Amino acid sequence: MHHFHYKSGELNCEEVPLSLIAREFGSPFYVYSTATMERHVRVIREAFSELNVLIAYSVKANSNLGVLATLAKLGCGADVVSAGELHRAISAGIPAERIVFSGVGKSKSEIRSALDSGIQQFNVESLEELDTLSSVAVSMNKIAPVALRVNPDVVAGAHPNISTGKSGDKFGVPWAEAPYLYDRVRELPNVISVGIDVHIGSQIGDLPPMKTAFRKTIDLALQLRDKGHEITQIDFGGGLGIPYESGDTPATPAQYAGLIKELVGSLDINVIIEPGRVIVGNAGVLVSQVLYTKEAPDRTFLILDAGMNDLLRPSLYGAHHDMIPLIEPQSSGPTRLYDIVGPICESTDKFATNRKLPTINSGEFLAIMSAGAYGAVLSSQYNSRPLVPEVLVKGTEYSLVRERPSLEQMIAGEGIPQWLN
Repeated sequence: MHHFHYKSGELNCEEVPLSLIAREFGSPFYVYSTATMERHVRVIREAFSELNVLIAYSVKANSNLGVLATLAKLGCGADVVSAGELHRAISAGIPAERIVFSGVGKSKSEIRSALDSGIQQFNVESLEELDTLSSVAVSMNKIAPVALRVNPDVVAGAHPNISTGKSGDKFGVPWAEAPYLYDRVRELPNVISVGIDVHIGSQIGDLPPMKTAFRKTIDLALQLRDKGHEITQIDFGGGLGIPYESGDTPATPAQYAGLIKELVGSLDINVIIEPGRVIVGNAGVLVSQVLYTKEAPDRTFLILDAGMNDLLRPSLYGAHHDMIPLIEPQSSGPTRLYDIVGPICESTDKFATNRKLPTINSGEFLAIMSAGAYGAVLSSQYNSRPLVPEVLVKGTEYSLVRERPSLEQMIAGEGIPQWLN
């Protein structure tokens, strides 16, 4: 569900017409709905009400400070994968003790930052990382809480590039090595085991792969407890999918929670989940203006002012995003098939092929839906195009939460060597 709807013939985000934001800040721009995020967090919390659960929002999905501050007020923790995300989360008001640090490549400086902050746990992904974590913790006279991320060799995810739990993926420790590594945790100074972490992919619509991975993980937790390891919590990761187009029916948070409750049973365990996309995905849209229509012998192009540098998912994954005009079309009005493309000098700069839309003219605006996750965070300044603004809406209010840099600001961090001056 989301809070983008037509009102008096115009597409609104909650109670704010998107045309109003376009006039004030120009296009393209991202806009996020507070009410949608609030609702999604509430639905997840209610689904897990019978368990002691930490909702550790996956910051990589959308790391805007306004979004993070909204989720902090709702009591969310955070799942971070860099010192930058850790800094963002804490700056937005998320307590460090509700933050887990994931990722396969934590540097020593990042480990130091996380230990200084006092995070809840490190999700460790290799033997060398474990040894490094122990060494840094000793040097700082700190104790590092550890959950090993295990790779259960389960295929999941809507695209091979977002499947993270099968053998051969870079994520997690091989399943057979996990018992040895937990013994290693017990031997090393200044690290303690507190749990297990598992995460098998993203945009997962069906629960059976999760059920297989989660059951294996719970069995491992029981085996480790029998060997005397402290396993007080299981991080089940994230990955729950969202509907990107009409007719999509991915598993719901209630079904996801029901699965975890069924598997956990009477096991005395704290639960961590890492929802990202399912909270913010449908809470955001990218608004773009049609610069030109272009007729070719076999197709009609809509050329937008947004490009693959602003929303990479269609080019990267072949991802589908619904698109709707800001002015409500007549239900009986004419339609056409369009190839919807951007201005980037790459053939992959394409949002859709043969997409049926109401007839669209130059100067009109389109909302690219379900762009709240892995949208702005994956954007770049390719072709020297400045990053686009982000706007947060709450009811009748709206606020610019990331400005569009000027061309001068875009190059401010660069320099010309002395010998060229």
